[in-house]
Amino acid sequence: MSMRKYVNSHSGRTFGDRVWIIPFFASLLILITLFLTAIFGLFASPNGGEQIPNDVNLSSKLELEDTSGYFVESELRRSSERYGNTKPRLPRLAYLISGTKGDSHRMMRTLQAVYHPRNQYVLHLDLEALPRERLELAASVKADPTFHEVDNVRVMAQSNLVTYKGPTMIACTLQAISILLKESSEWDWFINLSASDYPLVTQDDFLHVFSNLSRNLNFIEHMQIVGWKLNQRAKPIIVDPGLYLSKKSDIAWTTQRRSLPTSFKLFTGSAWVMLTRQFLEYCIWGWDNLPRTILMYYANFISSPEGYFHTVICNTDEFQNTAISHDLHYIAWDSPPKQHPRYLSMKDFDKMVKSNAPFARKFAKDDPVLDKIDKEILGRTNRFAPGAWCVGSSENGANPCSVRGNDSVFNPGPGAKRLQELFQTLLSVDFGKKQCA
Repeated sequence: MSMRKYVNSHSGRTFGDRVWIIPFFASLLILITLFLTAIFGLFASPNGGEQIPNDVNLSSKLELEDTSGYFVESELRRSSERYGNTKPRLPRLAYLISGTKGDSHRMMRTLQAVYHPRNQYVLHLDLEALPRERLELAASVKADPTFHEVDNVRVMAQSNLVTYKGPTMIACTLQAISILLKESSEWDWFINLSASDYPLVTQDDFLHVFSNLSRNLNFIEHMQIVGWKLNQRAKPIIVDPGLYLSKKSDIAWTTQRRSLPTSFKLFTGSAWVMLTRQFLEYCIWGWDNLPRTILMYYANFISSPEGYFHTVICNTDEFQNTAISHDLHYIAWDSPPKQHPRYLSMKDFDKMVKSNAPFARKFAKDDPVLDKIDKEILGRTNRFAPGAWCVGSSENGANPCSVRGNDSVFNPGPGAKRLQELFQTLLSVDFGKKQCA
């Protein structure tokens, strides 16, 4: 039985009349494509509308252009090129200075001691401080003529409640880093200080020495957590009250315990770091999700400021060989060591200087040893520790930094020599073997 029997004359005519429709629409589609191609120059190169050579794969080129335009890997690639091993421009630093209730004056003193026009500064006074104290700090920064002119000091408008042992300190640090990344594209290293920290070298000393160092070096004291310490440090689960309360209190412990991570190794060390912009861009933007995975893990980890950056850097192939295990601080501990270091005083002055460290902690408010550091190390008699950028007169007690000169000129002193001695040790072959070991 033929199929013809089931097709009436009307339906056969209709099908025959519409045979032209398919080739018509196909031709129309081709014409529209060619028209849009002519309009938008799809096959034109970025340079003057030239045709892409026949030996270039178009899909590969478009994929490359899309990647550079929309994905963060390209930004990190450009950052890597900017901070390569070739000797770059003179360095710039980015500081976070943090404090709590009653610390605003100490924060200003530390800020003035480490101030330099080349650098960037963020101040964070946490939520435990009275609103009046935070307003006074912001007003002091705003009223300073140098800060106003250079515009490189910012007070974080959003105050966070910070618990040192919990993740709120890391969250606050990452927020400050994000602000610094947004506000300036030129700084090379990030340094976190507290109100109880103080410098032992001038910024001219510091910048001069770092002018001759690779921009890839991260100074972060670290060691892997192994053995019984894993059970003590990694299995307990804590909750930071700063995440949901408006008043500071100690961390809360849960009865549950968790298993050890298998996708990354745990490291610990000092909470005080000097980290490269390139590494911190990875922590903020990291496309492989490792920094965020580790951040979520440390959200319930005891003393997370002493482990987050350390664990990220030592589990990342690109950065683990850049980690120098030193926090650039002189810190004195009791014997046996207690939970917190002891306050430094006059009797520690010689040891501080001989340590060759650029910073020391911790100091009590207005301790006389700070005046001794100002006078004998920093040469600070006015607001700022003077440097080559201070070109005003100092006669009759005048402030030489009231007149600003070239901030690319440094006048290194004895502190630079001490710092160079420290780095000769830190960059030695024997010391380098300790990186993320």
